[in-house]
Amino acid sequence: MAAFPVWPIVLFSVVAVAGVFYAKWDPYFHKIFHVALTHSLGPSIVSGNSAAAPSPSFAAAWDWSLKYFKAIWIALIVGLLVGSGVEALLPRRWLWRVLGNGTLKSSALAGCLAIPSMMCTCCSAPLAVGMGKSRVSAGAILAYWVGNPVLNPATIIFLGFVLGWNWAALRILTGLGLVVLAAFIGDRMGKRRGEDASLLPPAEDDAMSYSAWAILGRWGAALRKMVYSLLPEYAVIVLLLGATRAWLFPAMDPAIGHSLWILPFMALAGTLFVVPTAGEVPIIQTLIHHGLGIGAAGVLLITLPAVSLPSLVMVGRVVPTRILLVLAGAVAGMGLLTGILAHFML
Repeated sequence: MAAFPVWPIVLFSVVAVAGVFYAKWDPYFHKIFHVALTHSLGPSIVSGNSAAAPSPSFAAAWDWSLKYFKAIWIALIVGLLVGSGVEALLPRRWLWRVLGNGTLKSSALAGCLAIPSMMCTCCSAPLAVGMGKSRVSAGAILAYWVGNPVLNPATIIFLGFVLGWNWAALRILTGLGLVVLAAFIGDRMGKRRGEDASLLPPAEDDAMSYSAWAILGRWGAALRKMVYSLLPEYAVIVLLLGATRAWLFPAMDPAIGHSLWILPFMALAGTLFVVPTAGEVPIIQTLIHHGLGIGAAGVLLITLPAVSLPSLVMVGRVVPTRILLVLAGAVAGMGLLTGILAHFML
């Protein structure tokens, strides 16, 4: 059997590093100085500077979706390129040895790789799909996917400058806990039913052609399949969430914002709703200004970035639905715990 060539790995590394630098590292580095001076990331993507989002309508959906896609389109393209590259440009046996064995080490490595990626939950979903296609374990997939938004170092710094460093510390504490919990859920539930990719090493490499045209062709085919299978449903769900965001985030005042029923409601809304990277920061800042309590704000601190309905649907291509449902419940539960801890730490 011919050895896997080196050049696709080099190509993947260049695309991944250059893409993340252009989409994340460079703009966030410059943005940090602006946020440090202004203590603001701008208006909330949900309601602007108002206490309530626009009433459900097509216009509300369209306007919000344009703002959302304008914020994430570069990162989404990078995610598609890198996610398809994971599937086509990296040797699957190597990936299986490093990330596919369902051990604590592989999940921890995946979680560490998520930190420099700095993607939102939807832009990291294509990478999770590419990992799944390459037989990476469910625990490593979930650790990487969830770790991207909740352990994003730029978002944590933004939190410190906008809301205070106690908020940043709370995010680190509960974010790490959620990544560990996500990895545990993926590995435990996958192995229990024999669905985990770590049971057998991949055999596809044995019959693959390693010519340049064959490898580039597989990359193009993987990219095309991701675009056709993921983006249409993604766009439709984003439009629906944009149209109904007034139902998910009711008009805020102190009476509503400090009630007990708002906590589970915010846990559900935050788990379903989709935001760009660091989008939760101005949302929380705006809602607090209009009367949202610290507990409910703490709930949104974790639930808004961690997962979303469109990203859950996309990752459902490679992770069983029942595992994702448990993960969504864990995100909501960790949000409620964060809300409780917020009263002691903030």
